[in-house]
Amino acid sequence: PGFKASILGMDVLSPLDLERVFGLHQGNIFHGAMTLNQLAYARPAPGHSRHRLPLERLYLCGSGAHPGGGVMGAPGRGCAKVLLADLGMSL
Repeated sequence: PGFKASILGMDVLSPLDLERVFGLHQGNIFHGAMTLNQLAYARPAPGHSRHRLPLERLYLCGSGAHPGGGVMGAPGRGCAKVLLADLGMSL
């Protein structure tokens, strides 16, 4: 109760706004469509789905990494596990 009264302001962004302001292609917050050709081994591209990138000690996490975006934090956890394993550590 009383939650509405506690809201001081609102900022609504359309997909076009997201593209213009943040550079998100077509306003897609998942950094790529969540379609079959962008899932699992193919996210962000075939051969780069295990968080390690071709440059040594460069890792990818976030919405563009496997398993994709959302509020679950899974790409970050997966990347952390890979990074720690490369350092000889574990979670």
